[in-house]
Amino acid sequence: MNPPTPVTPPAPTTTKSLVPTPRKNAKGASAAPKRRPSRGRRTALLSVCAVAAILVLATTALTTGQIPMPPLTALRALIGLGDSGDVLVVQEFRAPRMAAAIVAGAGLAVAGGLLQRLFRNPLASPDVMGVTGGASLGAVSLLATGASQTLIPLAALGGGLLAAVLLGAFAWRSGLGVTRLVLVGLAVQAGLAAAVNLMVVRFPAELANSALQWTTGSLYGRTWTEVSAAGGAVAAALAVAFVLHRRLAVLDLGDDSAGGLGLAPSAARLQLLLTAIVLASLAAALTGPVAFVALAVPHVVRLLAGPPTAGTLALSALTGAVLLLGSDLVVQHLLPVHGLPVGVVTATLGAPWLLVLMIRQSRPTHRSFG
Repeated sequence: MNPPTPVTPPAPTTTKSLVPTPRKNAKGASAAPKRRPSRGRRTALLSVCAVAAILVLATTALTTGQIPMPPLTALRALIGLGDSGDVLVVQEFRAPRMAAAIVAGAGLAVAGGLLQRLFRNPLASPDVMGVTGGASLGAVSLLATGASQTLIPLAALGGGLLAAVLLGAFAWRSGLGVTRLVLVGLAVQAGLAAAVNLMVVRFPAELANSALQWTTGSLYGRTWTEVSAAGGAVAAALAVAFVLHRRLAVLDLGDDSAGGLGLAPSAARLQLLLTAIVLASLAAALTGPVAFVALAVPHVVRLLAGPPTAGTLALSALTGAVLLLGSDLVVQHLLPVHGLPVGVVTATLGAPWLLVLMIRQSRPTHRSFG
């Protein structure tokens, strides 16, 4: 009986494995491939940086000026402790102005983000579409009647809604595209600004200085009464914006898909538009028609954090606060001319930015905003 023939094992193939072999470091251990941080982590990290920037800028705003003081002294004065003169300077002059910059910057930035996403156009913002001009007209008209300044937020809101009605009458009725809608908004803004200037010229001398801030935007002379009234309303509007933010993602799918998911597109757009108008109008009640913040902040956040989400909306609010507070510090302490409104700095930054965006929008190969 012959012995069994031994089975020769198959020769190893030379085909490389489809699974990559983990690289080894100097110690021989497998090194995991580097991963970029997720969008959520990147947004959270940027938000922490923005909060830190706000704290630094706020401390600078409380401690610098004609009466400089150490940070600890300023913080003690903020809660009513220490020298009575320091308490007066911090609580009555510096702190309200600082708080107004934070509140207005956050409101303008979120309003701009909502409008740009809603119209799917990077040129859409409250200052470009006439909303802040209408809010300024409402505030100046209230001053002309001699009514209490605590009603300025309501007057500004009414003016902002008036601007939206004018924009709809002149643009949407004619069936214009979104870019032309923005151009019509610029015309509405210019017309409302001219009306404000005319009213300021006709004012008595004692009211002209109070109304002058609504021509270029200023944080000078803010009081806790104004900040608390407008700030509480802005906080409520921001909460509504975060609640409605998910509807923007549904609207991006198209009207048919949104309707299939149980969302009424027209009603959702109206709710989002009203929220943006309320935010911009209340911010303008504190600062006047400040330009650039609502236009540029959503673009900056989108470049840094990626596509819009609820987290990037919060980051927009923080970034807007940083931008407006930083611009106000530049106006107060870095420019050689004292007494300039903060709108001068933001408009100087915003004019070339708007020009670049309009050039990009005019290119045939420019992709739609989304």
